[in-house]
Amino acid sequence: MAHRYEEQGQLQLLDREEDDEDDCFESIDKLILQGINAGDVKKLQDAGIYTCNGLMMHTKKSLTGIKGLSEAKVDKICEAAEKLVNVGYVTGSDLLLRRKAIVRITTGSQALDELLGGGIETLSITEAFGEFRRSGKTQLAHTLCVSTQLPVSMHGGNGKVAYIDTEGTFRPDRIVPIAERFGMDAGAVLDNIIYARAYTYEHQYNLLLGLAAKMSEEPFRLLIVDSVIALFRVDFSGRGELAERQQKLAQMLSRLIKIAEEFNVAVYITNQVIADPGGGMFISDPKKPAGGHVLAHAATIRLMLRKGKGEQRVCKIFDAPNLPEAEAISFKSVFI
Repeated sequence: MAHRYEEQGQLQLLDREEDDEDDCFESIDKLILQGINAGDVKKLQDAGIYTCNGLMMHTKKSLTGIKGLSEAKVDKICEAAEKLVNVGYVTGSDLLLRRKAIVRITTGSQALDELLGGGIETLSITEAFGEFRRSGKTQLAHTLCVSTQLPVSMHGGNGKVAYIDTEGTFRPDRIVPIAERFGMDAGAVLDNIIYARAYTYEHQYNLLLGLAAKMSEEPFRLLIVDSVIALFRVDFSGRGELAERQQKLAQMLSRLIKIAEEFNVAVYITNQVIADPGGGMFISDPKKPAGGHVLAHAATIRLMLRKGKGEQRVCKIFDAPNLPEAEAISFKSVFI
């Protein structure tokens, strides 16, 4: 995907030539050259596995669950995939080189970008949680839908966006003024966003499985799930179903992590908050993110968003492996 200037001075998205950049994954079709039957490769694709990298992220137990694949076939397929993908140890120097492939996507706010060390990172999950009313987490999601399509030289991701909406809060008309702010053609920007409305946690998970086919063929750089926890809180009720809910949530979060690492995309998820009875009367804001320890361990960077004075929005680093605890103040107009 490239960019050029229109006569009106707007940026226009164009299709990227295949040779413009190296793929960060090995296509599952390459197994055929390793002696794997084309019919067996088709069965893997039908199961939502389109890359050798993604194949190695599955257990042999799950692979033998695919109709038509025996244990002997699975062993042979995995051996062939290991010849194409290195799943063993690497040196720290090699890992440092790999991390140079990370793209940081601007949030549209200079203060927030500085807080995040440049923007939202690929290869990781960024979680934003806050109250349902005007905290800015969904506004930020809309801005990222546009900024992701900017070229890397303009602190964008030079890629498309996938948006899974569980609360019905996505508004395409809000994309238009944001695109105009960045000097981009709104129609082209909207065409590069694929959207799906999820109604159950199972539907939400199946939508993630279906993304592999699209991401293996087109240059995606961002996946948004807004909100990640909403349907789980609806479809599971009471303490009796809590263990099952957390297990299903963990499986979905594991899939998000694998998508981020398989296709070098940034995953931005929004989360709800719950009251913290143990917060005490001396805590000014006794709320904590929903999802418990399962969600806490899955997210790479956790951001707490809240409304400030007037049109201000305050973002605080709640947890991150490489960022200090700090706050940034942005104005609502920055997110449009």
